[in-house]
Amino acid sequence: MKVFILAISLSAITLTAFSQNEKKTLVAVKTETPPKIDGTLDDAVWQNVPIATDFVELQPNAGNHEKHENRTEVKIIYDNTAIYIGARMYEKDPSKIAREFATRDQVGNADFLGIIFDTYKDGINGSGFFVTSTNGQFDAKYAPNPNGNSEDETWNAVWTSKVNIDSLGWTCEMRIPYSALRFAKKDMQTWGMNLIRRRQTVQQQLWWNELDPKMNGLINQEGLLTGLKQIVPPVRLAFYPYFSTYVNHYPYNTPGIANTKTSFNGGMDVKYGINESFTLDLTLIPDFGQVQSDNKILNLTPFEVKYNENRAFFTEGTELFNKGNLFYSRRVGGQPLHYYDITLNDHEAIISNPSETKLINAVKLSGRLSNGLGIGVFNGLTNTAYATVEDSVTGNRRLVQTSPVTNYNIIVLDQNLKNNSSVTFINTNVNRFGKDYTADVGGFVWNLNNKKNTYNLAGYALMSNKFYKGEQTVTGYNYEVVFGKVSGNFTWNIGEDRVDGKYDSNDLGILFNNNYIDHFLNLQYANYKPKHLFTQWNVWTNTYSSYRVSPTAYQYFNQNFGGNASFKNFWQVNINAHYRVEGNDFYEPRFAGRVFKNPENFVLNWNLSTNRAKVLSGGFWYSDQWLANGHGGHGNDLELFYNVRISNKFSFGEDVTISPRINYTGFATFDDDKNDVFALRDVHTVDNTFTLKYTFSSIMGLNLRLRHYWSKVNNKKFFGLGKDGYLTDLASENFDHDINQNANIWNVDMVYIWQFSPGSELSLAWKNSTYTDTNLATQGYFSNLRNTVEQPQNNNFSLKLLYYVDFQSLKKHNKG
Repeated sequence: MKVFILAISLSAITLTAFSQNEKKTLVAVKTETPPKIDGTLDDAVWQNVPIATDFVELQPNAGNHEKHENRTEVKIIYDNTAIYIGARMYEKDPSKIAREFATRDQVGNADFLGIIFDTYKDGINGSGFFVTSTNGQFDAKYAPNPNGNSEDETWNAVWTSKVNIDSLGWTCEMRIPYSALRFAKKDMQTWGMNLIRRRQTVQQQLWWNELDPKMNGLINQEGLLTGLKQIVPPVRLAFYPYFSTYVNHYPYNTPGIANTKTSFNGGMDVKYGINESFTLDLTLIPDFGQVQSDNKILNLTPFEVKYNENRAFFTEGTELFNKGNLFYSRRVGGQPLHYYDITLNDHEAIISNPSETKLINAVKLSGRLSNGLGIGVFNGLTNTAYATVEDSVTGNRRLVQTSPVTNYNIIVLDQNLKNNSSVTFINTNVNRFGKDYTADVGGFVWNLNNKKNTYNLAGYALMSNKFYKGEQTVTGYNYEVVFGKVSGNFTWNIGEDRVDGKYDSNDLGILFNNNYIDHFLNLQYANYKPKHLFTQWNVWTNTYSSYRVSPTAYQYFNQNFGGNASFKNFWQVNINAHYRVEGNDFYEPRFAGRVFKNPENFVLNWNLSTNRAKVLSGGFWYSDQWLANGHGGHGNDLELFYNVRISNKFSFGEDVTISPRINYTGFATFDDDKNDVFALRDVHTVDNTFTLKYTFSSIMGLNLRLRHYWSKVNNKKFFGLGKDGYLTDLASENFDHDINQNANIWNVDMVYIWQFSPGSELSLAWKNSTYTDTNLATQGYFSNLRNTVEQPQNNNFSLKLLYYVDFQSLKKHNKG
């Protein structure tokens, strides 16, 4: 509470007016004749149009203006249906234009030009459209966060572009239909806008309206686009029907079970612009069979593993729903609630137990009013899940419900304020139909800046409720307050995060543990001016302490420090160190009320990466760890990564991490009396991912990804856990000693994508996988790799056709 009062006081002191640098302005010109989008600027409509030029460098030499021979010139015109961008990127030596081909949303090693529109001119939210020198398209949404702006690259719009390379450099034309944007319905419009150019060969990033690297934020440093008159938001209605077919083969070689199965699916996504501000996204009978495989691991911790979201519907345009960290979208269609709660009778065994629930449909409604109020509603519905249990004597089978029909809901109200600030109300609800409980989490999130955007007060206050039928509701609380200086060479913040023992957001969010209060202090000094060998560098330190709330107890104290630098040859280096004093770990023991004395440790990391624009690029990350556990605990991490660009269409790379842990201690099992048994163990892990990419053109490409993960655990000695948290001699030998582990995970993801028209694509995918986990932990890596490849493999082949149908095009066709 003292930290909160101090933060409020300091914020009030610094809320004084400061003048901003004058913003650049570009006037858009209306045309009756749209240009032909062919990448050349020879249409008459481009004549006598104001030019945006004199871009300013952000990297590597912040503040330098572009040279005349390599200048950038951008023109903007518009009509009643779209806005058009025509750009000339001069290059003294056109051979230096980086031209690697990449499919949609992959920039690769190529030059690019981008435009970011802030249609409501709030200095917070934006939509970006980028075109590479090989006509690759990339688009993204920008939303506020305490560190400035986040980039949501999963957002996709339907627009067109063309490029042309000539003796002067390269040119591009873009047509962005109004259906790809949201803006107010008024006669005269002024939008926030910025333009960015990337010259990849020299690692140069330039902006039309200068970006000060010492200032917090991106959208707030924009220029202005004026001259937009009498443009009307169109009816935004689009359909994405799909058809898919799957063939799955696994060699069960068991009577009554088919080795090969086929399936046919169909469904549709719908995008409907309810008005100029709000869009409704709906997915009916969704199909996520072609998403990239998870990077699964052998988990030895007491906490669940958080996986990335690869389903486009749950990543695209979800910036409103991510406020307060309450939305972990993998919960929707995730593991059934009672996956591990199946009770078996004598002679019974589980025949099948689906690890995911079936998503029936999902809908998103999101948008922002002209007064800055953003509104978001998300709703998803999953079907009942059942496990099948069979009696080995009678052959009878029965179904066990592992999850009821479940509805997931989020409501968000996000109000933009002055000075690039915002305050948000968010509520999440999980309603399970049947005997299971209902969960509700909600509260407020704030992000407040002073007028110069130099100080920030951010945080949230949340409450969770679990409603049980016939039982008392369980209510918990969570708050975080962070105050700091966010602009300038020297930045800092101080904060407090408190979660009581009853707060639980895991029904729709993710929280690894509760019942703690943390305090932290972060300090950083950055230099953005080139000097000697460096183009920029920074040094930082942070202090972190944690206590258990109830009953009050110390948990851990960390002191971390480090720095990184960018060299003038575009190499980068990073060095950091972490020290943790002995602490109390209340989670490594698997029963509440027990504690494990986490030993003092020290970690030193450093990494080096080379110039990514080169034909061969790569680097390494090395970590050395010392553990004062009385057994000489020592660990390392060595990551090696590289990428080889054979041509502008073909490249491959690899990322290998080797992580030995020698004489570490941790929870191993329980004895027959349910006492914790700990082990002194060696853990060896190798994570090897190989990628290959062949891009035929900017609309067609083949991507291959192979991953082999191996981790083995050798338990060398077993211990009991004393009441004081230190390891003791075993009180009982009544437990399974043969609990070594040897896990191998193999995945192949190969996807061919052809975007045969804007918004429409045909994809062909092959997924191959196998998983083994034994107690044989004596073999090395290559023996495990060979054995894994020889194991029965699950092969899945799929073909998916997604077609984009625009309502405006249908209207024109019907009129014709």
